[in-house]
Amino acid sequence: IGHPEIFPLLLTAKTQEIFNCRPDEDVTEENCFKCIKKEDIIQDLKTRAKTSDFYPFKTVILEYPGEELLIVFDPNCQYGQNFYIIASEEAKENLLKSLATEEEREEIEEENREETPEVHKPWVSLGSEKEVEEESLRERDTKIKYKISRVRRKFGAPITFTDKNASDDKDCYAECTAYEDDTFSIKMLERDVGVQMVPKLRETGTQTKWTYPKNASTQYCPRQLSHEAKAEILASEALKKFLTTVHLRMEIALQQNEIMDVFFDDWKALAEDQEEGKPDVYLKAYQTFTDVQYLKNRTISCVRWHPTIYGIIALSAREQLSYEEQVNLSNKSLLHQSVILLWSFFDPICLQLVLKAPEDIYCFQFSPSDPNIIAGGCVDGQVVLWDISKHEKRLESTQPVADEMIDLSEAQQSSTEPPLVRHCAASSIRYSHTKPATDVHWLPRNSEDNQKGGTSENRDENYLQLVTCSPDCSILFWSIPSIEHREKFLSEKIKEEKRSHMPLDVPDTDEDLDLYWKPRIKINLRERDTNTEYGPTRICLKELQYRYKPTGKAKSLSALRAPIKESPCTEMSVSSSKNLEVLENISTDFFAGNEDGEIVYSDWKKKIDTNSAKPVSEKHSQKYALHTEPINTLQQSPFFKDIFLSIGGQKFAIWKEGVTNGPILQSSCSAGRYTAGQWSLTRPGVFFIGRDNGNIDIWDLLKKTHEPSHFQNISKSIITFISPSSASAEQHFLAVSDNSGVLHILEICQTLCHPSSNEHANILTYFEREVKYLKH
Repeated sequence: IGHPEIFPLLLTAKTQEIFNCRPDEDVTEENCFKCIKKEDIIQDLKTRAKTSDFYPFKTVILEYPGEELLIVFDPNCQYGQNFYIIASEEAKENLLKSLATEEEREEIEEENREETPEVHKPWVSLGSEKEVEEESLRERDTKIKYKISRVRRKFGAPITFTDKNASDDKDCYAECTAYEDDTFSIKMLERDVGVQMVPKLRETGTQTKWTYPKNASTQYCPRQLSHEAKAEILASEALKKFLTTVHLRMEIALQQNEIMDVFFDDWKALAEDQEEGKPDVYLKAYQTFTDVQYLKNRTISCVRWHPTIYGIIALSAREQLSYEEQVNLSNKSLLHQSVILLWSFFDPICLQLVLKAPEDIYCFQFSPSDPNIIAGGCVDGQVVLWDISKHEKRLESTQPVADEMIDLSEAQQSSTEPPLVRHCAASSIRYSHTKPATDVHWLPRNSEDNQKGGTSENRDENYLQLVTCSPDCSILFWSIPSIEHREKFLSEKIKEEKRSHMPLDVPDTDEDLDLYWKPRIKINLRERDTNTEYGPTRICLKELQYRYKPTGKAKSLSALRAPIKESPCTEMSVSSSKNLEVLENISTDFFAGNEDGEIVYSDWKKKIDTNSAKPVSEKHSQKYALHTEPINTLQQSPFFKDIFLSIGGQKFAIWKEGVTNGPILQSSCSAGRYTAGQWSLTRPGVFFIGRDNGNIDIWDLLKKTHEPSHFQNISKSIITFISPSSASAEQHFLAVSDNSGVLHILEICQTLCHPSSNEHANILTYFEREVKYLKH
């Protein structure tokens, strides 16, 4: 091992006791050296001979030149035994000197340690920091985030800062007082409860007796008394006594029948809040419509029910664009076709009609006078018309598959592609909206707007008129001339233009002959004094109350198409505004919701200024800033002509025409966004609101006004449109579309369909009470 002068030595306990070298007593790890005389070791060898522990090293001991041998205690058995012996005098001296040197070094280190300051050892974690961390105070609650928005027209405007006192102007500061909001209250969802119970066991048995079915019949005949028996019974004393006994009770019962109705159900007449059990409120899934070809990766923008044909529903779809992409429509994908799809309840797999459009349709509406005429607004601002009168029989002939036998030829015909209907008229791009046409409404047949802004009566029953709005701050009124005039004009004009302008090799078609339709009136929602613009996204006209006529033979609108270079509307003879009688009893006031979340109440009727000789508005527009995002719903109540519902952002509000102090009812700020809404068609106090989490909130003002009375999840994506329909007195539907291109048809329960007793009067009283509260 590199040390020839060192020999490992095993000393037993007896030898250790003889030479006084017992471990941990005579020798230790610190003082491990022991000097033994050579004579004592030789004497031990003579006494114990071969049993002596030093016998293996007898020769080394006898040849050792010194008088004392150095024995070293080896506790770690570095050399293989518990001791080892030094066999040379030189190694002995070196080892003793190193021991002395080490002792001196330790003394010097102790002196230096006393002189130098104490140096602490590095801290070693034993788990105490976790206890300190648990006892320390930290913010664990989520901080409230405030979303501060700004009107879009103020972006990039120069800012000038000035100093003034906050008390001089009430709008300089806003005080946000704390209030308890049930929407964000913490509800206990889980609690540990211990229950000890022992079930009672009981063994029972039953045996049922099975009997085989068999046919059985019973023959009976009525028992009749003879004339002698009848005369005997009528003359008996028992009958006279019975009549005398029940005479008074019978008279009292007849009087009670005259006083009160015995068939009146008192239980049904009780108020709903006094009933023991709560009525079931639900929306039952009825059908679902989707299409891989036309609705894949697209959102449904508008849904309308066919006014007269049961089970027919139409929808339009557009690209799933953000707000910035909607402003820049140049990024629009050309992979999808812009269409309106018509489905039937009786054939949910196959489409009934596909209405082709030049661009994606943002909104559309059936004509009130002729449901075969459909008007739609495109995302590029154009207004488009369709005529589906040729396919009316196809829609009416749709029947359930189980009610009729279908042969092979009919099955093959049903699997074919649906008819593709091209639009019969499209407005001129130059005179259309510059931004998407977000809302379209048909005007009543008995009124039209003259060039001076007044409302006049039109004697022609075939004259149609509609109004559209767009965020480009304009409201356009469109007129459709009578069919007789169009057919007479176009019968000759179109043929001449085709023969003179089209080459010989081009087929006879009129695909581009409908791009010169111009609006009749244009209203700009701007304030001249402040140069403020209002970009309307929804418009609501008070006089749009109409009834659909029964299904009849619709007249074609294909004659509306005009030659390329001329507009037929400008050359045809139409009724002059001078010969029209002004209707003073028609309201021209309207509500409009813009993209900044503001509600504007204005009047489109104009009067001629005597100084400037220009048409000016008779009333000043009223603006209410309540919503924080664009208005997506603005609808008039079907039961009250002066009540309107507005939805946008995280709030909804109910307005009353003539009340200038603000809405008579507004909701608190919800956690999510409201994306769509509609009034109920059968109950005055019920309306439905769609949310961005796929839920439908059902609001019943007779029960609760601070929160929805019921909510139900319909989809996993955003609700985009809601449209109710009354199929019959007992069956009502609610069409709900989502952002993933799926249309859900829900059947409304009886509780939400049938109004309670005096509900109309109670809701009217509630609105009047809120108006008084708002004024005071």
